[in-house]
Amino acid sequence: MKQEFFNLLINTKGQKLYEFTDKITDWIKKNNLMNGILNLSILHTSASLIVQENADPDVQTDLINYFDKLAPMDSSLYIHTAEGKDDMPAHIKSSLTNNQISLSVKDGVLLLGAWQGLYLFEHRLNPQSRKIIFHFLGT
Repeated sequence: MKQEFFNLLINTKGQKLYEFTDKITDWIKKNNLMNGILNLSILHTSASLIVQENADPDVQTDLINYFDKLAPMDSSLYIHTAEGKDDMPAHIKSSLTNNQISLSVKDGVLLLGAWQGLYLFEHRLNPQSRKIIFHFLGT
C-alpha cells in the first residue's frame, strides 16, 4: 500500500472551465500508480471541481450560462458582497457543485468515460490562483 500527494496550481483568467485531466494522467504515470483511489480536493470556496464532457465546448458555455441564471451577479440580491458582484454567486455555485471528487485508478489508468474530463470550474470573474490537492491511496 502506498500513499502519494501532489499540489496542482492552476492560474485562472476568469469565469471558465479549466480542464486538467492530462495533468492527473501524467502524474499517475510519473509516480507509477497502479490500483487505488485518487481523491481530488480544491482548497477554495469560490471555485469547484467537476467531471464533465470534454468533446463539445458548447457544454461548457451552457454550464456557465445556466449557473449564472441560478446565481445571478446582482449585488442587490445578497448581503455578502465584500469582493464584488461575483462574490456571493461564486460561493453559491461552488456549494451546488463539488469541492472533492474521488476516482478509481486501475492498471495505471484513471477510470473516466470516453467523453469525460476533469475541470476546475472557476466562478470568479477576475484571475485567481487555485490549488487542487491530489491524494492517492493504493498500489
